[in-house]
Amino acid sequence: MPLLEHDGQIRELLSGARTIAVVGLSDSPSRDSHSIGRYLLEAGYEVIPVNPTLRSVFGIPCVPDLEHLAGRNVDIADVFRRPEHAAAVVRGALRATIGSLWFQFGTSNPDAVRTAISAGLGVVSERCIMVEHAHLFPRP
Repeated sequence: MPLLEHDGQIRELLSGARTIAVVGLSDSPSRDSHSIGRYLLEAGYEVIPVNPTLRSVFGIPCVPDLEHLAGRNVDIADVFRRPEHAAAVVRGALRATIGSLWFQFGTSNPDAVRTAISAGLGVVSERCIMVEHAHLFPRP
C-alpha cells in the first residue's frame, strides 16, 4: 500500500476506521496525545490507549504495546512516540495485524515508513490526525 498523502486517501481511511489505538496516549491534559485522543473519542471512534506506564486514560484500560492488540480489530495506530521508536511500533503493528499507521508530526523515520509500506500497511506520516479529520469532516 502506498504512503497516504491525498485528501481522498485520508478521507477513505478515516471514514472506514472504527477503532484507533493511540500509541503513547498520555493522561496529562497538557499533552497533545491527550487532547487528540479525546477528540477522536468525541468524533465517535473507539480509542484504545497504548501506554505501558498507565492503567487507564479516559476510563479506558491501557495496553502496554501494540502486540497486546493481536486478535482485535484495530484500524489505525496513531503514533505519539519519538522517531527512534518508530521501527518497534511498525513491528508491533505487523504482529497485531493493524491495518494502518498514522505518524504524528515528528514521530516517524524514513526506514520505518518504508518497512511499513513494504509490508502492506497504509501509512500517513508527518500529519496530525485531528487536523486532518477536522478538515475533511467539519462539524456543523
